[in-house]
Amino acid sequence: MTADVSLRPVRDDDLPHFFAHEQDPEAAWMAAFGPADPTDRAVFDAHWARIRADPTVVNRTVVVDGAVVGHVAAFPVGEHTEVSYWIDPRRWGRGHATAALTALLRELPHRPLRARAAKDNRASLAVLRKCGFVVVGEDSGFAAGRGVEVEEWLLELPAVPADQGGH
Repeated sequence: MTADVSLRPVRDDDLPHFFAHEQDPEAAWMAAFGPADPTDRAVFDAHWARIRADPTVVNRTVVVDGAVVGHVAAFPVGEHTEVSYWIDPRRWGRGHATAALTALLRELPHRPLRARAAKDNRASLAVLRKCGFVVVGEDSGFAAGRGVEVEEWLLELPAVPADQGGH
């Protein structure tokens, strides 16, 4: 599938890598719901300080063969938990997102989990489907990263039925 992918807690020295990954215009467009100005380091630092201080957010650095290649997260949205990820665009197409999300899902025993993907982000939709997520609806919202309203898929990783090993 891919090289040796592992997750670890986010460290301060990971943040410059994450910031650099967000500078890629294609990646920012695909993510859609990122910051309006990905070059604003103060906004980036404030965002990461806030989410790292929140005990309800699970953040992990994605490491491949010793190199920081992105991050994955799980966070509360209303009554649900959503997952997201960002992989260095220079590493796209190598299975890192799928492997990282699979590893994160092993850390998160509760189901269902939710995710969102811009409808035109076929690669992200493929990653989510490979990890067992299914489309359960549609939504739209203002995407600061694009400056326009964007249609998105709502996905869910369902609970495993009790007769298939669920609780």
